[in-house]
Amino acid sequence: MKKTSTLILGFALMASSCTFMQNNPFYGKYNTPYEVPPFDEIKTAHYLPAFKEGVRQQAEEIDNIVKNTAAPAFDNVVVAMELSGKLLDRVGSVFFNLYEAESNGEMDKIAETVAPILSKHSDDILLNAQLFAKIKTVYEQRATLNLGVEQKKLLEETYGKFVRGGANLNAEQKAKLREVNEKLSLLTLKFAQNTLAETNGFTLVVDNEADLAGLPQSLIAAAAADAQAAGEDGKWVFTLKNPSVMPFLQYAANRELRKKMLNAYANRADNGNANDNKAVIEEIVSLRVEKANLLGFETYAAYALEKTMAKDAKPVYEMLQKLWAPAIAKARQEAREQQAMINSERGGFALEAADWRYYAEKIKRQSYALDDEQLRPYFRLENVREGIFILMDKLFGLQFFPVDVPVYQEDVVCYAAKDSDGEFLGLIYMDFFPRPGKRSGAWMTNFREQHTENGKRVTPIVSLVCNFTKPAGDTPSLLTPDEVETFFHEFGHGMHSMLSSCTYKSLAGTNVARDFVELPSQVLENWCMEPDLLKLYARHYQTGEAIPAELVGKITRASKYGQGFATVEYLAASWLDMDYHTLKTTAKVDVPLFEKSAMDKLGLIPEILPRYRSTYFNHIFSNEYSAGYYSYIWAEVLDADAFDAFKKTGDIFNPSVARAYRKCILERGGTEDPMALYKRFRGAAPGITPLLVRRGLDKK
Repeated sequence: MKKTSTLILGFALMASSCTFMQNNPFYGKYNTPYEVPPFDEIKTAHYLPAFKEGVRQQAEEIDNIVKNTAAPAFDNVVVAMELSGKLLDRVGSVFFNLYEAESNGEMDKIAETVAPILSKHSDDILLNAQLFAKIKTVYEQRATLNLGVEQKKLLEETYGKFVRGGANLNAEQKAKLREVNEKLSLLTLKFAQNTLAETNGFTLVVDNEADLAGLPQSLIAAAAADAQAAGEDGKWVFTLKNPSVMPFLQYAANRELRKKMLNAYANRADNGNANDNKAVIEEIVSLRVEKANLLGFETYAAYALEKTMAKDAKPVYEMLQKLWAPAIAKARQEAREQQAMINSERGGFALEAADWRYYAEKIKRQSYALDDEQLRPYFRLENVREGIFILMDKLFGLQFFPVDVPVYQEDVVCYAAKDSDGEFLGLIYMDFFPRPGKRSGAWMTNFREQHTENGKRVTPIVSLVCNFTKPAGDTPSLLTPDEVETFFHEFGHGMHSMLSSCTYKSLAGTNVARDFVELPSQVLENWCMEPDLLKLYARHYQTGEAIPAELVGKITRASKYGQGFATVEYLAASWLDMDYHTLKTTAKVDVPLFEKSAMDKLGLIPEILPRYRSTYFNHIFSNEYSAGYYSYIWAEVLDADAFDAFKKTGDIFNPSVARAYRKCILERGGTEDPMALYKRFRGAAPGITPLLVRRGLDKK
């Protein structure tokens, strides 16, 4: 992309900022139900003026803190900082949420313009020597200030953020850090843009009906609808979006087409074209080492992990190693079983990565008389949503009801939540289906963080974004078991935000240590396939019949099947992440060679790819999980242990356990050390055994 186009856009929008100053919806209070963002009024041209004004306002607020002649105190320094930047938060929460879910070329250009502006603004705050001097004064007096638990945590986090932001560096080092941060802001943005372009840029067009052999009718219908939308009437179009590519690899009998799909999926942004991410990764990894070194850390992992439960790389590698040995042994066993099936069918070929999901599905059908297509009719999207609402009622007494508010896309729906006593808790937007402007995957964010203002709880506005199977013709959206699990997972994040009861928004909800944030999401997954809940929500979309007990039994018996593959592909990606971020040199890495070396050292079998290869590993190169992808399995140790607290009572909806979980974990956000919160809930630190048992990786 030419730099001149970005500059022209920037000047054009600056020139028009006066026009939009009076009617820019980001300025002033939202005149909407529940004060949600007025999506129907927000125009693309509103963003940049609002960002610039937000930066100006917060800079002025920071300047006022610095110029305040009163003695530095918790309220006039730390709280004043916490309350600054309201306009910037407001426009940022909308823009960046929509940039992930509803992007286009104009949004790309704005993001490229805004990234260095926000990077500079952040550095202007964190590297402000006079401001840091005031914060340091308050921090050094903390023992005498009679602060509450949450106040102490806010002070510690504020001071730590400045130290980690370079406040103790000399002038030359600060200038270098600014340069590095600006480059990283643009590179991580470029990585995400390239990955999205590559995902959207490939389609497999099938024009021979025989090539659809093995595919479920629901996938065929969706592919026909995609073909029609693409002007390919009478054909079938398959994409690299998960609802298309994953079931294709799982069911397509045509091996060559499976290979073609997997090759396109696994080599995104790794093909030498304009969207190739290898050079971007080289720069990101090198700059992260440089940043870590500037801040006094040997590696970027050491810098990133300092504020996590793990604290440094050693415990992470130790945990991964404990899981790797039983997982790879299980995966090798699964590979042998698949090769035996290929041989029994006289396939005459060795198992490859493009075969794995296909033969795993065949073995599951053969061994357990179960496949995902048997289950999908019972997992209509609306029924699954109702099942989650039932669970929330049983655990916490929550009630959800639809509300008519502005939405940013016609498929988006919104629900309000009330507590058991009728208190309004907040709103939750749900955006379910793929479209070209939406990145792949699923995530939870906020349009407004929960916090307390003038003694009153400000309610959160939560957003869940997914990429589920779309309705096709007369068939509604029928979810796969993986999609059901994803829905529960993201809703768990949503409840972490919704049930937050904190004073300061920077400590509220999901603003916790990165390897703790997945606990509330993953613990909710435990319920989705439990027989006692399935019978309440899993109903056939045509007949209304509850899922048969026989089918539920098959789900339970098959629950540990395939865990070798699932665990190994995840651990391989986690290891790759850690290896990149424990590098001690700024020398540029050869990305393909580095990845191959990491996987060879690990002993990854060729039939399994890491869940994310380097060039489309958005978690670590465009999001906040650098040196942190391990967090999912770290938190799974916690969630397996936490769910065990319910199971041991004999009641998976046990209200007293649910109350303790809500009070100790969900309501407290990041106001205390996460292990202290967990021990308060559970009474002890978690053990790894429940996780090994759940995944079938124990020695039994």
